[in-house]
Amino acid sequence: MRPIGQLHDVLCDVGILKRSCKILLVCVGLVFFSNAALAEMSLVLLGNHDQALADWETHSFEGQTKYRLESPDSSGFYFVQATSKASASGLIRELEVDLHETPVLQWRWRVDQALGALPETTKAGDDYAARLYVIVSGGWLFWRTKALNFVWSGRKAKGQQWPNAFAPDNALMHALRGSDDPEGQWFQERVNVRELLSGWFGEDVRYIHAVALMTDTDNSGGTARASYADIYFSPE
Repeated sequence: MRPIGQLHDVLCDVGILKRSCKILLVCVGLVFFSNAALAEMSLVLLGNHDQALADWETHSFEGQTKYRLESPDSSGFYFVQATSKASASGLIRELEVDLHETPVLQWRWRVDQALGALPETTKAGDDYAARLYVIVSGGWLFWRTKALNFVWSGRKAKGQQWPNAFAPDNALMHALRGSDDPEGQWFQERVNVRELLSGWFGEDVRYIHAVALMTDTDNSGGTARASYADIYFSPE
């Protein structure tokens, strides 16, 4: 993981990728892991227990979004609550996932304080009350790193996709929820990552190398709060 810090300083100093750091620089130094980690058919990344965040690391880009593991309440499960005030930091879990074995990503999330209808295709509006994304690492060829972002949009219709304003060639946004979804209500998501990535790349994609979540408001200067739970990969 140390190459991430080294490249972060170099790239940001020379202005390469600029504020696309929010999406890409957490993963430019990702290494490739053994398939032994994928022995189980279901791969849990954020489970229902008090050590759910043990394998996640925080990466800050602009201030600190506060991430806090919450004990089960009426929901009946542990969850991570994120609060962002003009900030952008995320949680990242590095691991290699074989999409031929477990192509489906599932999780629960909710938005407790949403953002308004920001111009999300612009740099000024590149903020989301909730986002979860998967990363295909380019290794040391950092310009080949790709990130597919599932977002809770304040403006776009569900199912819409668009290139990220800061890194249009490297990051694709995909709206799963929007302004018509009520605040404070849990939603269960299920997406076939292999199909979506292969459609974007134009060829079969077998591995991803990290999963990240982020509630960010640094561009708009707003405030948002969201929660995430039960993140795991499963077979079809």
